[in-house]
Amino acid sequence: MDTAAARALAYLSLAASMALVGSYVGLSKLLVAVFPVFLLAWLRFGIAAVAMLPWLRPAPGEPRLSPRDRRLLFWESFLGNFGFSVFMLFGVAATSALAAGVVMAALPAAVALLARLGLGEPIRPRVAVAIALSAAGIALLAWQRDAGAASDGAWWGYALLVGAVLCEASYVVIGKRLAAQVSPRRISALINLWGLALVTPMALWQAARFDFGGVGTGLWGLLVYYALAASMVSVWLWMKGLARVPAARAGVFTVLLPLTAAAIGIGWLGEPFTGGHALALALALAGLLLAAWPDTRAGAHVAVAAEIPH
Repeated sequence: MDTAAARALAYLSLAASMALVGSYVGLSKLLVAVFPVFLLAWLRFGIAAVAMLPWLRPAPGEPRLSPRDRRLLFWESFLGNFGFSVFMLFGVAATSALAAGVVMAALPAAVALLARLGLGEPIRPRVAVAIALSAAGIALLAWQRDAGAASDGAWWGYALLVGAVLCEASYVVIGKRLAAQVSPRRISALINLWGLALVTPMALWQAARFDFGGVGTGLWGLLVYYALAASMVSVWLWMKGLARVPAARAGVFTVLLPLTAAAIGIGWLGEPFTGGHALALALALAGLLLAAWPDTRAGAHVAVAAEIPH
């Protein structure tokens, strides 16, 4: 394959990965309306665990996991899988798919902020502006809840979505430390197993009271899509694209996450979309692009771009 075609395929892979992430964030609104949150997370991790069994094997030449690696894998899963899933699902249940899309657009800014705190990486001026824009978009969206975007009293749903973003940003920052020793696929499989273990006690309690027979075939199919898209397919597409595209440039494709989630919320789920929502989404997208757009200065880099999608 010639260079131009290979690059185009890589761009398509990155775009498809982020569109998948946005789609399952949006469609999770349908799932949390039927499944209790911990049970839903457990089913997602369980389905993915079966599909990801081949990924548990170490890559050729990969060293054994050190005690430090094991600790990092636990925190990677506790924050990035368990914490992200619980916060995101409860947050979407209390707000809307559109809200989740707008808040998730703050991810690049949140990664830059945590990379500063955890890794000592400097925050460039335009990233500082991106953080301010993302915060303004989220604040405006929360204010819009009285216009019909969510039920009264759902302010805590926006707080949970912000918590999900911080969990995902922690996942990225910890992952930067892990990736030097463990292959991305094995990281994904191992932290998925940790997520399954962490959520099991609460999930079994909810499962004992849940009527599985009342779930339609379509929702089971959507659950399988959610599990595989979240844990496998989006990861594979992202890593395939990163093989040929610089990480900083790949980060720009994260713009498709909030756009897809918002499109599903408005077009499929029939969520209201006012001028205030449009402004909130525009502020969030502007902040995302400022944080993730490649820096042309020599030696510059962007912290967000090496993330493994959920």
